[in-house]
Amino acid sequence: MVARSSLLRRIAALAALAPRLVRLAHHHYPDGLLGVRRRTMGKLEGKTALVTGGGRGIGRGIVVELAREGADVAINYRRDREAAEATVAEVRALGRRACALQADVGEREAVEAMVAQAVEFLGGLDVAVANSGVAARVATVAKTDPAEWRRVLATDLDGAFWTARAAIPHVVARKGVFLFISSIGADAAQAGGAPYHVAKAGVNALAKVLAKEVASAGVRVNVIAPGLVRSEMGERLIRFHGDAVLQTIPLGRAGEPADIGRAAVFLASDDAAWITGKVLRVDGGAWM
Repeated sequence: MVARSSLLRRIAALAALAPRLVRLAHHHYPDGLLGVRRRTMGKLEGKTALVTGGGRGIGRGIVVELAREGADVAINYRRDREAAEATVAEVRALGRRACALQADVGEREAVEAMVAQAVEFLGGLDVAVANSGVAARVATVAKTDPAEWRRVLATDLDGAFWTARAAIPHVVARKGVFLFISSIGADAAQAGGAPYHVAKAGVNALAKVLAKEVASAGVRVNVIAPGLVRSEMGERLIRFHGDAVLQTIPLGRAGEPADIGRAAVFLASDDAAWITGKVLRVDGGAWM
């Protein structure tokens, strides 16, 4: 009888504590325990990625969104080490590992060394993102300087080729994913920008060829073709053309780097497991 009374008192004490425990749990975990799991187990949990030109602009947007979904990331940069290190810090603040690796993607040997460093740091490579790109100076074909032609293609097309070539054995080993960042300019050509438009069209073709070559190994290859995005390049266009350029976008605004980053997460994740060899235009409806 005494034991029963003691048990009842303990039950009553626990019942009195229950509302307080519920309030504490709601304060610390407003989405509930399942919400905690959703936040910590992203779509790319345990995956590794290399993003060329990942220190700023669209590349940074891709890096941050990949990390937000659980990926560790190697961030390539050419000149702006400060921006790359700032992006590394942002990734680490999300609880993921990151490093900054310098290389000019237009140089084969530099790319091969950079990819090797990325694989060593990450322990393997699941996702390779060829993002590096530069704009062309405005000139007609007849007046395009040969050095300008070579400069743009070296980064925008050669860089994508050397990056993919060096990463193939590592991505194949993980049955991973290649992503190429192109542009709607690959199809919507404008007079005065031959090097850029040709390079981006070449990136689309390169991705489709690679998709056929590695599909049997379980590797997927896709392209993201952004429209006008508020990167350094995009902001220059907006300043040059004014608000008129925004009026050509049905959704009424320029894209943000994070918009491209979220598209990259989708294509890199199992949500896109049956998608390969495709060009995904992320442009607010500008090219229909």
